[in-house]
Amino acid sequence: MTIFYVGPVFAMGGIPEGGSPWVQFVPFAIVLAIFYFIILLPMKRKQQKVQQFLDGLKVNDRIVTTGGIYGQITRLGERTVQVQIADKVRIEVSKAAIGGLQGQEAVQEPAGERASQ
Repeated sequence: MTIFYVGPVFAMGGIPEGGSPWVQFVPFAIVLAIFYFIILLPMKRKQQKVQQFLDGLKVNDRIVTTGGIYGQITRLGERTVQVQIADKVRIEVSKAAIGGLQGQEAVQEPAGERASQ
């Protein structure tokens, strides 16, 4: 069994004589900034894009759900949408389940891709 002496590792974290305690905060702040700009900010922008898309839906839009159901919006509710998927066949789906408009790039990821991540 090998034993390591970690004293020098902890000594590196100490404040140098006459140094400012803020020096230790700088690397932590840099890591937080990188995390924010690489992970959180793009997620926030994506959520705003999806919300704008859902707010802009209107009756007679041809949509695709994240589950792969194609149809045409016949009625809009606050949280749900009625979609006609065939003659005299209408279903009620959550607005959050709408992935995009038919023939255009998807705004949300399909359900199967989200589950596998």
